[in-house]
Amino acid sequence: MVTVFIILLIVIGLGKALIAFVNKFVPEEEAPAKKAQGPAPIPSNVLAAISAAVSVVTQGKGKVAKVEKI
Repeated sequence: MVTVFIILLIVIGLGKALIAFVNKFVPEEEAPAKKAQGPAPIPSNVLAAISAAVSVVTQGKGKVAKVEKI
C-alpha cells in the first residue's frame, strides 16, 4: 500500500514538473486576428431553390422569411 502511495506521489510530482517546464520554455501560440466580416450573401439561385422547396413541402402555405448561413 505504501508503494502505491509513493508511486502516486512520483507521478503527481512529475506531472507538476512537466507543466512547469512547458509553461516556462514553450511559448503560447498567438491566434491570428480575425477580420470582422458579415455573412456572405446567399446567391439568388440558391434562394430560389429554397423557396421552391418550401413551397412544395408546405403545399403553398409556407413562406421563407429569412435565410442565414450557419
